[in-house]
Formats: sequence, C-alpha cells, structure tokens
Amino acid sequence: MPTSSKTDYFTEQQEQTARFAKALGHPVRIAILELLNSQACCYHGDMAEELPIAKSTLSQHLKELKDVGLIKGDITPPSTKYCIDRENWKKAKELLNNVLS
Repeated sequence: MPTSSKTDYFTEQQEQTARFAKALGHPVRIAILELLNSQACCYHGDMAEELPIAKSTLSQHLKELKDVGLIKGDITPPSTKYCIDRENWKKAKELLNNVLS
C-alpha cells in the first residue's frame, strides 16, 4: 500500500501561492517590492541607502525575493540591478487574489 505525504494533497497552485506568501512575510521585503514596483525600469544603485537596514540583511532579503522569482537581475556587487519580474509578479497577484477574494 503506497503512502502519500501531506504535500501530495496540495496542488502546485497552492504550493506556489504559499511560496509567494512566505516571501511577502517580512516588512523589509514588502518595502523592497514597493520601491522596485514604483520604478519605471530597473533600479540601479545602493538600496541600503533607501532602506534602514544593513547591507548584509538587505542581501538576504533580496535573495529570498529572487529565489521565489518576484525579482530578477544582477544582484552581485559592485554592479547591481534590481527589477520586478513582471511575469511572476502578475502570477503572484492572481494566485493571492484567488485566496483573498
């Protein structure tokens, strides 16, 4: 008799929604996304000057957002470029709207 794990119960859509929600679960990440979403194009510069956190902490938050696919770009100093991944941004909005509606 095959055993199934609890994760077998959840759909890929539910799993992806949870990944996006987890990435959004910190106020610094929300601030980063708001800053990036307000830009007409990619953000160039030192985001640590915009947000009141240490560069190492900022890097960890940027990595989380990049890993889940909400941002993209070159996030390796000294040349830094941060962009909203518009395709995944749209997908996250749709998935979260489905849960919250």
